[in-house]
Amino acid sequence: MEKEITLQVNAKSFSVDVGSGELLVDVLRDKLGLTGTKKGCGTGDCGACTVLLDGKPVNSCLVLAVSVEGKQIETIESLGDTNHLHPLQQSFIDNGAIQCGYCSPGFLITAKALLDENPNPTEAEIRAAVAGNLCRCTGYATIIRAISAAASLTTEVKSE
Repeated sequence: MEKEITLQVNAKSFSVDVGSGELLVDVLRDKLGLTGTKKGCGTGDCGACTVLLDGKPVNSCLVLAVSVEGKQIETIESLGDTNHLHPLQQSFIDNGAIQCGYCSPGFLITAKALLDENPNPTEAEIRAAVAGNLCRCTGYATIIRAISAAASLTTEVKSE
């Protein structure tokens, strides 16, 4: 049985019919067409499906869509576009932190949450924040460096 709910996604309101067991990742991808959020493992282990729920990173493959009505959801599509990249996106490019790119949306969203809460994290804090995100290509060093560089950039911009 489906129920109509209203979702707040990337500062826009969407009315959508969802089943009681339907996952947020599937609603975002299949019903709203927001395919930047990747569906990886489906068990909450890889972080590819990470979105922000009221500013906190969550694995959308573990969240029932009906449970997020009235909450703010941010996906990778909220960060920037090809004409106006978010500093994190630019830093991932500049630091070679993107190879196949499958895990990148989850890492970027997780990093955004970290930098929103802690604009000047240590390497250990960055590593702890992204511990739930898996990458099979980069070996993590470039990802950690990219997040650190983005933190430096955003700190400089805020102090000017």
